[in-house]
Amino acid sequence: MRAVATGLLCLTIPAGAVYAADGDEDTAAKSVVPNIYLDLRTTYATIPAGTLGLGFGNTSLSAAFEALAAQRGATLPNGLPAAKSITVDLPLTVDVSDRVSLYGGVSGSTTDIGGGWSTFDITSWNIGVQADLYQQNGGRIPTITLQSTLTQSVPNEQGMTNSFNNILEFDYALDKDETRGWLAGVQYTHTDIASLVARIRPNTILYAGGYYQWPSNWKFTGRLGVQSFGGGQLAGRTLAEPFTQPILRLDLDRMDDNDNRLFGITAQIAWMPKPSYQMTLRTPLYAVRN
Repeated sequence: MRAVATGLLCLTIPAGAVYAADGDEDTAAKSVVPNIYLDLRTTYATIPAGTLGLGFGNTSLSAAFEALAAQRGATLPNGLPAAKSITVDLPLTVDVSDRVSLYGGVSGSTTDIGGGWSTFDITSWNIGVQADLYQQNGGRIPTITLQSTLTQSVPNEQGMTNSFNNILEFDYALDKDETRGWLAGVQYTHTDIASLVARIRPNTILYAGGYYQWPSNWKFTGRLGVQSFGGGQLAGRTLAEPFTQPILRLDLDRMDDNDNRLFGITAQIAWMPKPSYQMTLRTPLYAVRN
């Protein structure tokens, strides 16, 4: 069995670099050097029978099961089986400004659909951009962030997937230090399959939530929303039924004094309509950290 996974590599660009006065060459040099790190993410997930790996973000899991639907659907007379997946994303991050982020990288995964775990392999690559279209900076209009990611499964063959994921999020901070606030947003994912007989319809999530960061720099973020999936078909028969169901994501992150993530854990429950569980560990490996 081949599972195809999506990797998310973040390159963050801090805008408005501050230049030092004459004689402060060290400060000037440090101000223009971006954060550079490998945002290593390890995800374990369970997927109920008859559906795909969907949810927040453009995770490796989504692409893996989308490709499985196209490549193996004809040999699965009872539809998609229940599955478990372990995915490793290897995102290299480069901070160049506080408004724009560029990212790209690879992911690998292994999947168990009841007959044992498949061989772990590199299964996708992706590129993308994240940009603050507007920053609140103490005003009344929330920060508006757009993130777009293009993911392609590996290898490039019949049944491969191209997934385009867009997230528009509004962040209204309740204090000048932005340690607590409200969130609202929408995520839209469109997937194309290199097959004349297979199709996966778009997936949309509308959500709201909030966050709080303690003086110890531990940060909690919660998002609750509704996910609407149009379903998946192969050769005229349904592989995954359409659904509109709730979704919940909880994040706990350890930050430093400059809001760089040192460690993170994410738990997600998505009803499809049976619940799908996903747990992600984030362990960034910094080459440069400002």
